[in-house]
Amino acid sequence: MPVHEMPAYPVGTDVMGSVQPLRKIIHVDMDAFYASVEQRDNPELRGLPLAVGGSAARGVVAAASYEARVFGVHSAMPSVTAKRKCPDLIFVPPRFEVYRQVSQQIREIFAEYTPLVEPLSLDEAYLDVTENLKGMEIATEIALEIRAKIKAVTGLNASAGISYNKFLAKMASDLNKPNGQAVITPKNGPGFVEALPVKKFHGVGPATAERMKRHGIETGLDLKSKSLAFLQQHFGKSGPYFYGIARGIDERQVRPDRIRKSVGAEDTFVEDIDDLDPAKAELRPLAEKVWRYCEAHNITGKTVTVKIKYSDFSQATRSKTVAGSVSGIDMILEIAETMLATVFPFKHPVRLLGITLSSLNTDESGQEPQLALEL
Repeated sequence: MPVHEMPAYPVGTDVMGSVQPLRKIIHVDMDAFYASVEQRDNPELRGLPLAVGGSAARGVVAAASYEARVFGVHSAMPSVTAKRKCPDLIFVPPRFEVYRQVSQQIREIFAEYTPLVEPLSLDEAYLDVTENLKGMEIATEIALEIRAKIKAVTGLNASAGISYNKFLAKMASDLNKPNGQAVITPKNGPGFVEALPVKKFHGVGPATAERMKRHGIETGLDLKSKSLAFLQQHFGKSGPYFYGIARGIDERQVRPDRIRKSVGAEDTFVEDIDDLDPAKAELRPLAEKVWRYCEAHNITGKTVTVKIKYSDFSQATRSKTVAGSVSGIDMILEIAETMLATVFPFKHPVRLLGITLSSLNTDESGQEPQLALEL
């Protein structure tokens, strides 16, 4: 995609048709982050198909190098499937402490340009550079400079997308990967969205894409043809968001104080579980892990959710919200066990269980805390 720059202070409209100043948003996404760190630190792995994760029968790929992706290996793929696709695949265990350290280096670079940085994970973030600390007018030049500095400091490649809102910046960062960047301008934004399959939209997962397909929605243009009332009727609170992005409009701000809304832990089992009692037994260590974090940060929550993933990789969730706040491990466990029992007998053997505590608050203020959780 040719690189074009947005005007200094362009204007546009929101979903209600009001004139709004357009922003300059950069989405920075590290290329195959975990795998690239491993290849950086071990030259013998460079140029080879590499997966970060467990190689055992129950393992899952956490990240794959671009050499592995050629064979169709990708994150969240079962390790046995990955090995079948790429017999020469090399597995290395994850080193999350190292990844966190590198991520902190990258965030320090971002902070040189703008205080408006919204991390999405260890390896990607949104930056609002409409007004920036360097006084630079051209967002593409900022992105180029940031990517060059990341390379110099960490030895790693980053890609970037530049646009006038978060949705399009995110989509643009995928266009010239790896080690590239792309711009979607206000002039080109609506047309870009119209031609894009909705299954490639950030925020539209496989289940939602399938629901859209049942309503005749397969492209951005199809989505644009639907009224706001139709989208609200069939997609609930996501309706206004879909209505906006179909027109290249995304009103979400870059939030440096973005709050994590849940604390969770999950485990994939060595062997699938068929019966309720052994499944319940696996819930206790998860409840303990969640509550240890809550105690350490003086927080609690109101909603307990149990995630069940079956051997065919389909999944279900069950939740319960209490009137006050969850008071400890035993309460989390009691709720989780009750929720798990509602799906027994299991439709398939259980491969994974997870517990999440949400509707978080602190004991002192009742406000949601900002969390950086790696459970």
